[in-house]
Amino acid sequence: MLIYNVTSNIDVSVHNDWLLWIKSHIPKVLATGYFTEAKLTRVLVENDVESVTYSVQYRAKSREALHTYYNNDASTLQKEATSRFGDSVLHFRTELEIVQEYTAT
Repeated sequence: MLIYNVTSNIDVSVHNDWLLWIKSHIPKVLATGYFTEAKLTRVLVENDVESVTYSVQYRAKSREALHTYYNNDASTLQKEATSRFGDSVLHFRTELEIVQEYTAT
């Protein structure tokens, strides 16, 4: 199982607009059918007062599903953020492979 992680560093001047936008953007990504769930998290960093950082973790159905997402939908969905926020939001994308999951007993 893979997690497609998108970390976004948001300038405080657009933070509120971005937060509203991402909450409507995540369902669009899920609607592509390549992911089973998503988590929106805030990265807790105290040293930067000019920006806020978030991570969205999308659980991919499979490696093939993730690559199909890249080929079919990713650029269109990514352009929404670029056209709306420009350089006020910087994105860093990573793929994470789940090796094993644990739950508390």
